[in-house]
Amino acid sequence: MRPTQTLSSEHRVIEVVLDSLEQLIVRSRASNSLERETAEQFVDFIRTFADGCHHGKEENHLFTALEGKGASRESGPVGVMLHEHQLGRNYVSQMSGSIAAAATGDRAALETFLLNAANYVQLLRAHILKEDQILFPLADSLFSEEDYAKINADFAHVESHHMGEGTHQKYLDLAKSLADKFGVKADALHGQVSCGCSHAKKSQPINEVNAL
Repeated sequence: MRPTQTLSSEHRVIEVVLDSLEQLIVRSRASNSLERETAEQFVDFIRTFADGCHHGKEENHLFTALEGKGASRESGPVGVMLHEHQLGRNYVSQMSGSIAAAATGDRAALETFLLNAANYVQLLRAHILKEDQILFPLADSLFSEEDYAKINADFAHVESHHMGEGTHQKYLDLAKSLADKFGVKADALHGQVSCGCSHAKKSQPINEVNAL
């Protein structure tokens, strides 16, 4: 599998969580309250799976390989993606910092969480579209089979050594649990979702794993 296909598959998982987060926003606005544990699960998924694992693969390996083909980290598609990654981290930091107070009824904190969550959803949806339709096709036009093999090996190392065996599946399970909680369609989670790492081949299909 091409590394861009691995990343695109992860986009589908992230989109399920974005849909679920949007439903949390709707429910929280209607009730003027925030469920702390659920809000923390969203932040955990974003920081560990979407940013630490997925964006980590992009920034440290895919983008670096593109630099080797002449792309710039300061401008162009790669520069835009890096800027948006940082914007997302800023939104998530604001979300995380407001959860405790929002969960105890602080209206200003609740609004901070909801506004930044909504901004994050909007940003990531547009960001994913740009990567799927612009950046990944660009990468595929530049990379050789040797390049693919090197990046795939780097991705596998991220999964097994940086994230730890089983971490990817843990967050697929969490995505499924959140989708179930908010009644979100989760077809992207059915069957095997490849992460380009060795333990993916040994994982159960997501629909056979009990929700958290």
